[in-house]
Amino acid sequence: MMWRKSITFRVTLLFAATSAAVLVALGSVIGQAVEAHFEEQDLAEINGKLELARHAISKLRSPADMEAIPQLLEDSLIGHHGLSVAVFAPSNRRLFATPGADFPKELMAAQSSKPGEGQPVVWESGERAYRGVAVSVPSGGAAAGPFTVAVALEISHHREFMTAFRKTLWIFVAFGILLTGLLGWFAARRGLAPVRNIAQVAKGISATHLGERLPPESVPTELAELAASFNDMLDRLEDSFRRLSDFSSDLAHELRTPVSTLMTQTQVALSRSRSAEEYREVLYSNLEEYDRLARMVADMLFLAKADHGLIVPSRESIDLAAETDELIDFYEALAEEQGVRLTRSGSSTIAGDRLMIRRAISNLLSNALRHTPRGGLVKVEIRDLGKDGIRVAVENPGEAIAPEQLPRLFDRFYRVDSCRERNGEGAGLGLAITKSIVKAHGGTISVSSENGVVRFALTIGANA
Repeated sequence: MMWRKSITFRVTLLFAATSAAVLVALGSVIGQAVEAHFEEQDLAEINGKLELARHAISKLRSPADMEAIPQLLEDSLIGHHGLSVAVFAPSNRRLFATPGADFPKELMAAQSSKPGEGQPVVWESGERAYRGVAVSVPSGGAAAGPFTVAVALEISHHREFMTAFRKTLWIFVAFGILLTGLLGWFAARRGLAPVRNIAQVAKGISATHLGERLPPESVPTELAELAASFNDMLDRLEDSFRRLSDFSSDLAHELRTPVSTLMTQTQVALSRSRSAEEYREVLYSNLEEYDRLARMVADMLFLAKADHGLIVPSRESIDLAAETDELIDFYEALAEEQGVRLTRSGSSTIAGDRLMIRRAISNLLSNALRHTPRGGLVKVEIRDLGKDGIRVAVENPGEAIAPEQLPRLFDRFYRVDSCRERNGEGAGLGLAITKSIVKAHGGTISVSSENGVVRFALTIGANA
């Protein structure tokens, strides 16, 4: 199993690596700057002596002047410990040399062919280190060619200082890397605290505890969108669980009624001996309950298929006016019994599954008749919306429905008045089935309740 690196570890590692790169680069720059400072100091002192020798040689006019140079240079070196000087005449004869001075061939070979442009050379002699420069200096006329002046400065103490300085510097750099890594871990832990809070809230979520929410003001700006999405998800889950609980309760109630009726009738029938005609009446009565159960199971199966996208409507031309008129004729007897009138206006044709569309309109008519008071009028309006499709609207007068309850009318088994007697009102699946049929045809369905009028409108594309 691969080791999964935590975000804290990754952020700490990135922070430590970045800090290490910065501190190492800074340490290198500081070390080079100090080294360059010492080299600059050394060259300043060396160039001072070179300038002195150049000045003295430029004034040579006679052999007697040449004999005075050693004393002049010796006097100028008083108090300059670690400084070595050598002057060579044009014939390579040593004119002056500091006692113990040892200039390597590399230094003499590196002397500039142009006066005053010698390059510094560093070498070691025993346990000591030197930095020196050799240059050619033109004479003032006492010799036929230029003189060679070599000046060296012992830099052993500089090297010892730089060794100790670099050791101390890199110790502090290493300590700084460890410290920044620790601070990075602490900062990452603190920065990811809201994520851990989200995890804690998620751990406490169950079907019975869906009320936890993350306060948006308690999380950083970068996580505000995540917290909002998390809260929205919990809202959806809570609503879904609530609907599922209601659905389960309603389903149990709907199934319990016919099953209880069947059991009661069967027990009564078996309580004593009866004639064949009496048993036949019991069976006919049971058949009605079986038919109700069968229709409920068929409706639930239809909705289950619709939820999984398994409802694929056929495509045929449907005359909506003709289908609606046939349904109005079918419900005419029931409407007259309830003292309700049915009307239809408009006409149009769509492509779809005729049986499904007929069932959707039938469910809307049945629902309207069930909730229309005596003397009311149920209107069916068919309107061609052009490129927006075809709209079939069914409206009826009735009690106002609260706005928060309107979206739930299409839920399974949902009723606005949960205390209302359900016998004879169907299973409460009609509107849910209608919505599934409309959705399968690529359409939409809506409901409104204003001024004592309830209006259901389904819209399907002309070429659905």
